[in-house]
Amino acid sequence: MDIEARLTPTPTVKCNGTPPTPEQQEGPYYKPDTPHKPNFRADVDGGTPLLLHGSVVTSDGKPVGKALLDFWQVGDEGEYDEEGFRLRGHLFADDEGKWQLETVLPAVYPGRTRHVHVKVQPPGGEVLTTMLYFPQERRNHLDKYYRPECLMDVTHSPEGWNASFTFVLDI
Repeated sequence: MDIEARLTPTPTVKCNGTPPTPEQQEGPYYKPDTPHKPNFRADVDGGTPLLLHGSVVTSDGKPVGKALLDFWQVGDEGEYDEEGFRLRGHLFADDEGKWQLETVLPAVYPGRTRHVHVKVQPPGGEVLTTMLYFPQERRNHLDKYYRPECLMDVTHSPEGWNASFTFVLDI
């Protein structure tokens, strides 16, 4: 089955209804001091456009304004940039906790399903490190780090992919 046929709108999954968003491994490819960069698309030639967006809220649903979100991922070649900041950067949620990142669809690479890494930090608070996953990926169940609570809501169109996620922080 081709990837477009597998991607249909999914029901809303926000931490599988059991906040807070789970902590996950940082992995070996994290780099600190990323640039402020809410758009990764210029980092690569081509690739399938992906709009990631969502909210940061407390466990009782209150928005977490000005939260820092630091993202890193692979492109369609399946390799992390270890020399610079290609497909790496941070942004801030607005006053209502809303955030948005323009990027490209990450590849599946050996041992891993399709995913995006992120660190989320409320102003003056603790950092949550986690990963976001795509629903209906055939390799999800094979990835030892996969967490269904971290599935994004995803839709697909000829213009690209649209994925949303609400981070629930235990603060």
